[in-house]
Amino acid sequence: MVEILVELCDRNKKFIINNLYPLYLHELSAVRTVYTNKYGVFEDNDDYKTLEEQIPVFDIWWEKENVLFPFLIIVDNLPAGFALVATPPYIFDGSDFFLHEFFILGAYRGTGIAEKAAIKLFDKFKGNWVFFTTPNDKNIRALKHWRKTLAHYTNNQYVEEVKDTIDQGVNAVFNFTNK
Repeated sequence: MVEILVELCDRNKKFIINNLYPLYLHELSAVRTVYTNKYGVFEDNDDYKTLEEQIPVFDIWWEKENVLFPFLIIVDNLPAGFALVATPPYIFDGSDFFLHEFFILGAYRGTGIAEKAAIKLFDKFKGNWVFFTTPNDKNIRALKHWRKTLAHYTNNQYVEEVKDTIDQGVNAVFNFTNK
């Protein structure tokens, strides 16, 4: 049996999320047509020449305790992904929880691990949730995953709508309550 853990990532392990994050951005580049800067770093400008220089950008996730929550997803004692959960004031629609990022390595996809990890994550916080993803043909797999996961988790009691989101353009926005 596969052991799946979703655990809060403390500062001593934040380097693991820092290691996984460029892989996540690489995948997003295919979905959202995002490019690197001239140094090969996923940034909008050329201010960062190395991933090491970029690391402090993510430190906010460890500086806002009880407001921002960085989670590692561990499968059989190996890092398999991460999830970043925000609470107010880092939410755009008045929800209690915002799933800012969710990433599972490709080797674990199609196994049910992403759904189980998402459910474990949602169970950690009770309230009104929101998250969004890109609603295009390049992102069909993620859209199917979230629809299936939320259908199971909420007994089809979730809302999906395509709308403009702050600074992120048009997205498929998912809302649900797990109180």
